[in-house]
Amino acid sequence: MKSHTSTVQRGHLKTRDTRPGLSNEVLNTFRSNLKRKFERLYEGTATQGNSTLLNEIYTELYITESESGEISNEHEVRQIETQSRRTATEDTAIKCNDIFTPLPGQDKAIRTVLTKGVAGIGKTVSVQKFILDWAEGKENQDVQLIFPLPFREINLMKDKTLSLSDLLHVFFPETKEMEISSDEYKVLFIFDGLDECRLSLDFKSKVKLCNISESASVDMLLTNLIVGNLLPSALIWITSRPAAADLVPSECVHRVTEVRGFNEPQKEEYFRKRISDQSLANTIISHLKSSRSLYIMCHIPVFCWISATVLEKMLSRAESGEIPKTLTQMYTHFLILQTNIKHEKDYEKKVTDEDMILKLGKLAYQQLVKGNLIFYEEDLRECGIDETEASVYSGLCTQIFREEFGLYQGKVFSFVHLSIQEHLAALYAHLSCTIKKKNVAGQLKQSLLSKVLKLKKCNSLSELHQRAVDETLQSKNGHLDLFLRFLLGLSLESNQTLLRKLLTQTGSCPYNKEETVRYIKQKIRKNHSPEKFINLFHCLNELGDDSLMQEIQRYLKFGEIRQAKLSSSQWSALVFVLLTSEQKMDVFDLKQFIGSQHTADEVLQYLLPVVKESRSVR
Repeated sequence: MKSHTSTVQRGHLKTRDTRPGLSNEVLNTFRSNLKRKFERLYEGTATQGNSTLLNEIYTELYITESESGEISNEHEVRQIETQSRRTATEDTAIKCNDIFTPLPGQDKAIRTVLTKGVAGIGKTVSVQKFILDWAEGKENQDVQLIFPLPFREINLMKDKTLSLSDLLHVFFPETKEMEISSDEYKVLFIFDGLDECRLSLDFKSKVKLCNISESASVDMLLTNLIVGNLLPSALIWITSRPAAADLVPSECVHRVTEVRGFNEPQKEEYFRKRISDQSLANTIISHLKSSRSLYIMCHIPVFCWISATVLEKMLSRAESGEIPKTLTQMYTHFLILQTNIKHEKDYEKKVTDEDMILKLGKLAYQQLVKGNLIFYEEDLRECGIDETEASVYSGLCTQIFREEFGLYQGKVFSFVHLSIQEHLAALYAHLSCTIKKKNVAGQLKQSLLSKVLKLKKCNSLSELHQRAVDETLQSKNGHLDLFLRFLLGLSLESNQTLLRKLLTQTGSCPYNKEETVRYIKQKIRKNHSPEKFINLFHCLNELGDDSLMQEIQRYLKFGEIRQAKLSSSQWSALVFVLLTSEQKMDVFDLKQFIGSQHTADEVLQYLLPVVKESRSVR
């Protein structure tokens, strides 16, 4: 802790009471409070029982420096699939603790860093590890104070008018003992979760604040701080999901980094750290590797946690039922597992699992349509969830629904991960059709899915599925991709059997799976953009149909691909096989596909998506 003393001796920190030792004492209290707050990791929910010491389980994440803050609006699972195919040598890796350090050859000073990454990829855990290393005196000791201000908590103060020093006093009472002035010492503000921001951040505003005692609205304080009018010497670190990254103008950002989750060795390291029985850990890793769609998802740490939770339970005892091989199976098992974890307390008001799942499904569906990942008490009330019952809900469904207290104003809720929200939303849409109790579309006039669910009466699941496929293909950013995979997967008898462990009635509805499969293949034949047909192949996988894939695998296995006259859907299947193979696309050899049936130009045209993902092409 030497840096504290020297800082104080140089006069970089003024305190209101200059008695010897007080400033050191204040700083040490500040550090130890941060250490206490950030030393534990809560996988799932913030309940004491589920916490682990961060340093025991932390697995280094793969973080790279991005060229720019360009925004990707495609579904985050697509981004994960693309990233899983990139080779590590393509990007400049950067350690989390070095994000403010220029790389060799860079002479620019870095004041503001924007870190982007998809939901559940590890942005918040990276922030947590950075703060903990600083509080323990290990890293970044040239910084005197770190102020973590997550957007989900700042949202609760959006109607307040106060000064920056008042805001800091609310979040960090110890700052009442300090007098923070512009460039007297190095301060870091961390704004985690820009995508969760519900303030109107207006960077074009003419209001200029230069004094930290000047009162203004909270959004004005933040924009002036980020632009550099307030505390120009302060460092700023903002994290965001990709779709919201452009809320901060690029001219205000000096470095963009991207959290890419776990690379291949890190995936295995996670399971070996998370599961103490190493032979069980090996079995789990082998099982996940046997399903490419599951293993690709393991780039997301939250998905590793979900898989570990389910597979540890299923593989460590004589569990009946099929070990999950698809996303829908994995998430349905997870839902059952978490619903069975009952709260310790007895509640006067009993809520049945079934009632709770339907209400959570409605909430998940409505918020998915609105594009919200976090919600507040009024959002719960809209779905018939009484705020006093919220703790019962998070109890019955311990690790699906997360509840956090933001300061003293109120509670913030979210699903542990976007994919859990998408699974529950799909379950709600499925049950709305099969139980025929509600017309979901009537509840949301602006629903993206209004056409899908605008069925006065659900005549058949095939009809619902076909409309859902059409809507998903029309979605510009693919934000219904995973919802569609789950919706189709839930119709399988094996998943219906699983659901009966949770629900007394799952309803029934005429359904012809072959009709749905034919419809999807017809759409693949029309050869939409690669992202679209790749998701359709994942949909076929959820439905247990791999006939197109088998044809291509057979051609590849017997070396007959050059002689075969492939249809457009078979070319799409070939692209899917190549893009989801475990082999890295370093050098892609087109010659092996050019034969008597197709010219080089035709082959290039069909395999363009693979060419784009390869580092070089022969």
